[in-house]
Amino acid sequence: MTWERLDNRLANQLRPISFTRDFTRFATGSVLAQCGDTQVLCNVSIQPGVPRFLEGSGKGWLTAEYRMLPTATHQRQERETYRLSGRTQEIQRLIGRSLRAGLDLEALGEHTVTVDADVLQADAGTRTTAITGGFVALADAIAKLLERGDLTRSPIRHQIAAVSVGLLEGVPFLDLNYQEDVAADIDFNVVMNDQLEIIELQGTAEAGSFSRTQLDRIMDLAELGIKDLLAAQRQALGDFNL
Repeated sequence: MTWERLDNRLANQLRPISFTRDFTRFATGSVLAQCGDTQVLCNVSIQPGVPRFLEGSGKGWLTAEYRMLPTATHQRQERETYRLSGRTQEIQRLIGRSLRAGLDLEALGEHTVTVDADVLQADAGTRTTAITGGFVALADAIAKLLERGDLTRSPIRHQIAAVSVGLLEGVPFLDLNYQEDVAADIDFNVVMNDQLEIIELQGTAEAGSFSRTQLDRIMDLAELGIKDLLAAQRQALGDFNL
């Protein structure tokens, strides 16, 4: 039997995705990214100065922080205040690496970009939603710096988007929700740019193993999803140009 999706989506179909821009008042770029029932608030701040290892280099930096609100899931979770879990550290590093890959750090100059991804509601795919929504917030933030004259040219070289793919009963499914995520035998997160070049793959066999043929099918499905996400980003940003 083939896995039947409770929301009646096709295997190659994303959950409904939306980006609400200027969601908060004070962040340089602010977007509420919604992917199905997953909601991630992506705020971007840009400040002069860089970490010590980049001082005097003329290059900028991008870093990310990721948190999940206590009531983002069915059972309340304690806030991570003084010590971050390994999962949280892994995710925020992934977000930072992924969005940095879309920037020309020399064009950014000695500025530090901080992407804050706060999960308001979790139904799987929080890290991929944070990356995809984080790019929209980043594009808005860069546009404001250009308007103010703080930058002479845009440091954005590529759009960045991310999606999950899982194997359920041997069949690949795009953009897993929670019920699918916990049942998947294979779980992949894929990050790509607008050239469909791979930035990062995170793939795990939760049960057993997977073949090269299955990996190719997973990557083909991920590429289809990334194309749709890039189109959704462009639609949200309107007149955005690299």
